[in-house]
Amino acid sequence: MNAHAFTLAGCALEARSSGALWIPSERLLCVSDLHLGKSERMARRGGALLPPYETEETLARLEAEISALLPRVVVCLGDSFDDPGAAFAMPEEVRLRLQAMQAGRRWVWIEGNHDPGPMELGGAHLAELSVGGLVFRHIAAAPSATGEVSGHYHPKHRLPRSGTSRPAFLYDETRLILPAFGAYTGGLRSDTPVLRDLFAPRAFAVLTGPRALAVPLG
Repeated sequence: MNAHAFTLAGCALEARSSGALWIPSERLLCVSDLHLGKSERMARRGGALLPPYETEETLARLEAEISALLPRVVVCLGDSFDDPGAAFAMPEEVRLRLQAMQAGRRWVWIEGNHDPGPMELGGAHLAELSVGGLVFRHIAAAPSATGEVSGHYHPKHRLPRSGTSRPAFLYDETRLILPAFGAYTGGLRSDTPVLRDLFAPRAFAVLTGPRALAVPLG
């Protein structure tokens, strides 16, 4: 698994091609917007029926990252579940997989707009978390203190020559926004004003996929 290395608030980070963020000095793995249980939530609310495989795919990718990196801390950066009902409706086998991933490490669920309350699935539930000069929260604040790490927007970036669009990390000297890690999450184009206005003129996108590809955001 390849990654793009960069620095934020004096902390060395790696944007991995999977969409996960790795902080070697803290042995901290961070993923955002898992949206576990999305197909169940849509069926429950009478929406479009989706194949019920997104939770399996998302958990398998997360298990692979944990197995490869052996993190000491895992931070799920909000919207880990598609709504509180999706968390409470988790099948037993999903709960057991989450418990296995949590075993022997600190696990933090950051509060999101889809999952604002504590979930009875182990780990700590926090509004935000500060670690080594970084602050982890679900939605970027404006203005932001240096070292903000957030999610929420599911950013995607398009390469102008090929037209390829992929989920992407966006960062400048002040903040970092993670792509959605979950399947079936969709995305918001990086040139959308609500995203572009959060970043300085000299900012970068790191596309996920077969390899982590860093390009200027502008």
